[in-house]
This record gives sequence, structure tokens and C-alpha cells, in this order.
Amino acid sequence: MPRRRSRSGVARSCAAPPRSPFPVPRSRRAPRASGFTLLELLAVILLIGIAAAAVAVSVTQGLAGARVRAASGELAAALRATRAQAIVKGGEQSFELDVRDASYRAAGGRQVKLPEGMRVSITSAREDQPDGHTGRIRFFPDGSSTGGHITLQRGARRWQVNVAWLTGAVSVTDGVAAR
Repeated sequence: MPRRRSRSGVARSCAAPPRSPFPVPRSRRAPRASGFTLLELLAVILLIGIAAAAVAVSVTQGLAGARVRAASGELAAALRATRAQAIVKGGEQSFELDVRDASYRAAGGRQVKLPEGMRVSITSAREDQPDGHTGRIRFFPDGSSTGGHITLQRGARRWQVNVAWLTGAVSVTDGVAAR
């Protein structure tokens, strides 16, 4: 072994000190290599999978709600357009809703189908219900209407489109929980 001289002139060895015959306490041992066990990794992967499934369900329900919200907005816009046609043309215009087919026809005559899985109902004047599955709201040249409301429902959520009879104003109440 190479020897070095210290400042005091005594030769010292550079080698590691000899091992003690007594066991070294665990707290003084060199640390083990750190890492994760297979069980820990599997637990983490399982938790990530559960979180991803929860997010997927939430997003799917959010998209379904957005479709219904958009449909109620389009239906309200069609009612407003029918009212505007009555005012501009100076004659009565009708908005018809078929609850059996979940579709409606505005003043322009175009038939619009509502999204799948949506239930729809209409409350209007008795004279504006020609049969058991069709309802109608009429608008007059002065902007007034026969009034009523249309309810769109999907699952536990429902949206209501209201038409005031005196003014013909159309409003949407969205996200009301069904009873």
C-alpha cells in the first residue's frame, strides 16, 4: 500500500480502515438502491385507470347535456324566427311540434329533428292541438302569440322554452332538475 506522510511526519495508509468484527448498526449502513416494487407500480396504474374512467363518464354526460342545451337554443331561435315572420309578413304564422317524432316545423317549413333520446312535450291552447301528438303555437302580426311552453328532457335534466302570449317573447329555462 502506498504510504503518505502527514504534516507531523508520520506515515499513513490510504486504504480503507479494517472492518470491525462487530456488526454495524443499520442506521450507519450504506443506503440501499431506491426504486418501486411491482406492486406499487400496479397500484398506481390502477388508480390512473379509475381516474381516467371517471373523467370519460363525466365528459360523455357533459356532451349529452351540451347537445340538449344546443337543441333548446335552436328551438327557441326557430320560435323567434316564426314570430319575426308574422310581424314582417303581416299575417299569422305557426310553429308546429310533433312529440311522437320529436321534431318541429317553423314558419320556413323546414322539418327539424331533435337529438336521439330526447323527450319533448308541449303545453299550448287546446285549439292548437289538432291531434294527440301535435301541438302548435301561433304568432300574430302584432307580435303576440297563443303562448305556451315546450319542455325538452333527457335523463334527469330538462329545459323549458317559454312563449309569452301577450308579447310573444321567447325565453329558455335550462338545466332544471326533473321532478
